[in-house]
Amino acid sequence: MDRAALADFLRRRREALQPGDVGLAAGVRRRAPGLRREEVAALATMSTDYYTRLEQQRGPQPSPQLLASLARALRLTGDERDYLFRVAGHNPPASVSAATHVSPALLRVLDRLADTPALILSNLGETLVQNRMAEALFGDRSGHTGLARSEIYRWFTDPAERSRYPEEDRDRQSRAQVANLRAAYGSMGPQSRAGELVRALQKASPEFAELWERHEVAQRFADHKTLIHPELGPIELDCQVLFTEDQSQALLVLTAPPRSEGYEKLQLLAVLGTERFPADTTPR
Repeated sequence: MDRAALADFLRRRREALQPGDVGLAAGVRRRAPGLRREEVAALATMSTDYYTRLEQQRGPQPSPQLLASLARALRLTGDERDYLFRVAGHNPPASVSAATHVSPALLRVLDRLADTPALILSNLGETLVQNRMAEALFGDRSGHTGLARSEIYRWFTDPAERSRYPEEDRDRQSRAQVANLRAAYGSMGPQSRAGELVRALQKASPEFAELWERHEVAQRFADHKTLIHPELGPIELDCQVLFTEDQSQALLVLTAPPRSEGYEKLQLLAVLGTERFPADTTPR
């Protein structure tokens, strides 16, 4: 671990960012350039004291998970992320896990979408980042681990995952999930995480196994969908998708036409937030 290089790199990257670059208001009385230490710490979900010690060359060696959070908070490119790992005394993420490093370009767009649900997914259906409105609509998806990080895996193994969709849309959603995974499997190969996911689902779900044999391939995100919120009920939304160049990540933005019922429910969702979000496991 090169403490001096790590500290200098973190400080310089922090000072190069402006509040607007990460979706924060500029505020007043900003005498120093760039972001404040407490702002970077909050974006990386770590304590300000710990981050401060890293910049002062006296903190303990950060874990790979913490470095990944810092890379996202500081909007690092892939090369910058790899450098951060090396000076912190870790090997850079292997290509199999590097896809979870969120695209800085998609993050910049997400930072500007505060008034509508938006989230960034990997090509395996893993929620990499979600804004406050998406968390209010879908719940917090950050706590899943292992194969369950993939919404594709959860769709076929956890009945609660389907409660967000009307019953008449679930067959279409099942086909879309399998078609998305087939596309990822084709680009990543049978020995990849996509292959691991396929083998696990073939054992766990007869429905998945049957759909997999159809060989439908597509990155499908319906342009119009109905989602069920436990308090607001059905919400009709339009879904727009922005992919990275290599198609490994996608930014989903959910909107509704002005003055529509869906738009009014999104306004209510902004007020409700996540404080009253119940754990609803009853299929509908």
